Amino acid sequence: MAASFRCNDCLSVNLSCQECIVRRHAETPFHRIKSARNDDFVVIDAHRIHEVETAASHYKQLLRARWFPATSTDPRTAATFSVLKFFHLLSFESKVSAYEFYHTLARVTDNTGIQPIRDRYSTFLKMVVMWRNIKMLIRAGRGNDPGGVEATQQGQLAVLCPACPHPGKNLPDNWDNEPVAMRWLYSFFLAIDANFRLKRRLVSTDAKDPGLTRGWAYFVEECGYKHQRSVCVSHDAVNLADTKSSKGLAATGVGAVDCARHEFKLPNGVGDLQKKEKYLNMDYLIFSSLTHFSTLSAVNFSYDVACQWHKKLWTHVSSLPEHLHFSHVNKIIRFFVPKFHLAAHIPACQTAFSFNWTPHVGRTDGEAPERGWANINRVASSTKEMGPGSRRDTLDDHFGDWNWKKVTAFGRILFHRITEAVEAEREHRTALKELQESVASSELGRTSLAIWEKEITTWENDHTQQNPFESQCNEMTQAAVRLELARQDTKDIEDGLSVSLHVEVTPSILISTGIDLEHVHLGQHSTDNQRTKILTRRNALQRRIDMWIDVQALYMPTTPYLRLTGFVTPSRDDDSGCPKSNPTSENAEDFPLLLPSEVCEHSTCDPKLLDIEWSLRHAQANDALDECRSNIRLRHQLIQFKGQHIRGQGATTRARQTIQTVENHLILSHAKYTRAYWALTALSHQLSRPGWDINLQLLKKAHLRPMGDFGGQSQGTAIMSWIWRNRGITTSDNESLQESLRIEWCKACARHHRWAEEIQLLLEEMRRVLAYLAWHAVWWETQGPLRAVDRPEDAEGLLAYAKRQAAIRRGLHAKFAEKWKNGTTLVERLLNSTSSGVGSDCSSESREGDLKRALETALGSLCALRSIYDHRVTRWEHEMRRINDKQDRVEMLLRQTLGVGLQNGNGLPDA
Repeated sequence: MAASFRCNDCLSVNLSCQECIVRRHAETPFHRIKSARNDDFVVIDAHRIHEVETAASHYKQLLRARWFPATSTDPRTAATFSVLKFFHLLSFESKVSAYEFYHTLARVTDNTGIQPIRDRYSTFLKMVVMWRNIKMLIRAGRGNDPGGVEATQQGQLAVLCPACPHPGKNLPDNWDNEPVAMRWLYSFFLAIDANFRLKRRLVSTDAKDPGLTRGWAYFVEECGYKHQRSVCVSHDAVNLADTKSSKGLAATGVGAVDCARHEFKLPNGVGDLQKKEKYLNMDYLIFSSLTHFSTLSAVNFSYDVACQWHKKLWTHVSSLPEHLHFSHVNKIIRFFVPKFHLAAHIPACQTAFSFNWTPHVGRTDGEAPERGWANINRVASSTKEMGPGSRRDTLDDHFGDWNWKKVTAFGRILFHRITEAVEAEREHRTALKELQESVASSELGRTSLAIWEKEITTWENDHTQQNPFESQCNEMTQAAVRLELARQDTKDIEDGLSVSLHVEVTPSILISTGIDLEHVHLGQHSTDNQRTKILTRRNALQRRIDMWIDVQALYMPTTPYLRLTGFVTPSRDDDSGCPKSNPTSENAEDFPLLLPSEVCEHSTCDPKLLDIEWSLRHAQANDALDECRSNIRLRHQLIQFKGQHIRGQGATTRARQTIQTVENHLILSHAKYTRAYWALTALSHQLSRPGWDINLQLLKKAHLRPMGDFGGQSQGTAIMSWIWRNRGITTSDNESLQESLRIEWCKACARHHRWAEEIQLLLEEMRRVLAYLAWHAVWWETQGPLRAVDRPEDAEGLLAYAKRQAAIRRGLHAKFAEKWKNGTTLVERLLNSTSSGVGSDCSSESREGDLKRALETALGSLCALRSIYDHRVTRWEHEMRRINDKQDRVEMLLRQTLGVGLQNGNGLPDA
């Protein structure tokens, strides 16, 4: 039996077998016996956790075996490179925590607990932190830099967006000398937002857990950030912690600055938010990220509170540390509100800060941070329990992976976008051309087009001018219409033209009273719940109807006959939810009124009555639409208030009753509008008045939604319900039609311009991506021999790693260039078709010339980049042959000097 036991309490240090050690200690049962077997080394692998026997190992030996040691001093735990790489990628894709992953491996190793393995969870956690940090450092080239890790600069580990403008990397040499009309292509788009799900509990401290990155990636450097104190006015977008429970939290969320076009997290653009933090927190993050782009001449900010934030921005900047000061002199700085958030702002903000109506932004929506939060929010459950440094390092690593995946997907993303943009531009160009041809068919239309074009150009240059996207006509109410009709009756009497057949009731009063009775019909069905009240009101209504039909018979002699024959008004599409009339019922609320719009298709009717009802129905529809909008807003606010503040059964029940009351009012308004709509439909055929339904469309339940509700559709494809885009009509049909056409033309122009700009931006971004990848490949080639090392094998490793990274960039370059050939073909077809474009009424000749020049320049740049790339590949191959020749000569001299026998397998002498 092998001698493998030794007593710690005996004087002898000799090993004994199991039988001997037991015999010698028969009378000393409390001595401590230790097995000499060295089986306490734990190796964590991708398939299970192993306990193995090893001799004393140096950490370098473990690393050569691709085992990552937990410590550099007498390591007893290691994780294989494969398990660390597997967990690293798995955490990016599934957001699994180290705790969940380690205990999964533990259960795979022993799922019964009979032979539990040694717990190495905390050790595995530390190895993961080190692995993440080392990977970020070497992928940023810090291993090749002579300064090493300590010379790493702020934000240097961040993965940059290749499609954004980077002077000296992917912009033309003379980019700042381009014509002013084309300089917008080099604008930088920033999107700002805060996320209050990425909280951190009040555990650990910066002193105990300072982190490893120290501002080298996406988070700002913590010491300088915390030192900066807030002195300005707060806003709920940043100060949400004031209304949320923040007890026990060290950070209530994070603020971030993204690339608004491509959703990249920007270097030094992320930081923690705490309770009572002000605008200055977000200012610090914004201008920390802008220090990496300070040479750009145009910056577009997207922020959900930009309308307030921008007012004192430059005053706030002066209170920041000097290295964050950003000069805005001689620069184009513009502010926008993201498209989804814009609907909640007042009308003035919806035009002044809109991406849709402002030129030179393409189809940017400003919602990039929201898409990024959807990805990172899944790690909130694990990062909120971490210490401050570990959390920052983990989020930095996830942000880096998010950016890198965007880099590798640019070929597919930009190709999809430009394909969509070319098709959409063609569709909107065709729609605009058809609209212009329709408007320009008359002399008045051609004159109007010239005026409209001047208005939209003036507003684009100066937003203080009259907004062409807003109606300049005032809405006409029912009260105003009735007053106008009363004045007309008075004038007819004075001129001897009155056709009144009753001393007190004129035709306008007859129709107006009939519409009022129609509304009372609706009220009887939808608001009365008590039988006594119903009966009382029914009798009063019947008496009013009896008096009204006596007068109606004077003006509409056929109505008594229609009632006797059982005439039934045509059924109409009505999904308002209001109960329908019962033709067989004898109740007053179901009595057929037979207004002119109901009988005009089946019986002759005085044209003057038709004209009076037309005016009243127009106003009724306008008022009903106003009531619908008001009730929708009120219902939405009540629902939000109930969700945020109402608790308890009694209070919830009362809130529901209030909401139901508003809902009933909305149903009544919807039904009133629907009756007016079908009446106008019938009257328009008799009076030959087309075009009225441009503003007054058929109203369905699906249209009755708040401004920010897009009916389950995505922001990029849906449009706001038409009831919020309607601006009312006037009593003059011609004026109303002209006003509607003007607004539709302005919107059609803006839509076409944005898609045309999107094509220009995408082509420029495609060129920039290829230029950046080519520059980055050259940069990696220069990093290979940059660092001087003592060991030849270390130099060989550094050179090999740099060449591998350069090859990755060259591979992406070649892949993207090949895929985008089809995209450029689409754009070439667009260039060939611009001769049949929308004409000069909407888009001036200078606009078309700028578009053509931009497209031609971008296409030429793409082709030139391929030639440059081929030339650089040839140069690199020549340089590598020259280096190999030098290496051969060096090896030959070494053989002659040291002898062949001293040569190892690498062709270099042994140390």
